[in-house]
Amino acid sequence: MALIHSLEKNGNFLFKYRGQIPIVLFAMAIPVVYFTNYQFIKNDDTLFWVLLIICSLISFIGQAIRAIAIGMSSKYTSGRNTKEQVADELNTKGIYSTVRHPLYLGNYFMWIGIVMYTFNFWFIILVSLLFWLYYERIMFAEERFLEKKFGSEYVDWSMTVPPFWPSGKNYVKTPIPFSMKTILRREYSGVTATIIGFIFVDLLRNFFEDYSLEWNSNYTIVLVVALSISLILRTLKHKTKLLFEEDRS
Repeated sequence: MALIHSLEKNGNFLFKYRGQIPIVLFAMAIPVVYFTNYQFIKNDDTLFWVLLIICSLISFIGQAIRAIAIGMSSKYTSGRNTKEQVADELNTKGIYSTVRHPLYLGNYFMWIGIVMYTFNFWFIILVSLLFWLYYERIMFAEERFLEKKFGSEYVDWSMTVPPFWPSGKNYVKTPIPFSMKTILRREYSGVTATIIGFIFVDLLRNFFEDYSLEWNSNYTIVLVVALSISLILRTLKHKTKLLFEEDRS
């Protein structure tokens, strides 16, 4: 099999299972937290809270990037596919005029914020490298699909827009208005998973320090609020028409 076809096949395979990335990260975090020395934050609450805020902001940036990409896209574009490559229109305006894969960029920031919360520099580097190797193949397969479907229209656009790190020099405003309904309908699970990720790292750190699981009341409050909002939005999505939009996925 030619390398180009091998990369495409691998990319399509990894595309189907990209939803399992959080599970892999959680598993990797266990030994990382165990072997990390947290003495530098044990007696410095201010430093801990500063680092927590920074990590949270980075994850929030990832969520914001995803929200912009999803909230200003029609249902006919590739942003709605979950199991296989699907696209009836090509996204070339708005955030897609600054970066070809904004959803994957958003994913990176969303998860690297949690990874940074382990306070392990080498883990951040490792996950960044693994993320690139994984998503590079997915992006390759997706771009092969789009090139086959849209031909020169896709090639001309891709020649002026970077694949992962944004550039605003060719920005083109999108005519599609931002839809908060789309965000509420599609992004609640990702936000909840991010919150669970931060709590998971915190629990691991406390457990390996004292070898006891101390459930903080703040965890309960945050989880109850996050899960309640997710349940409400999921119910509205599947049982009502309140979040339905004709021209959105």
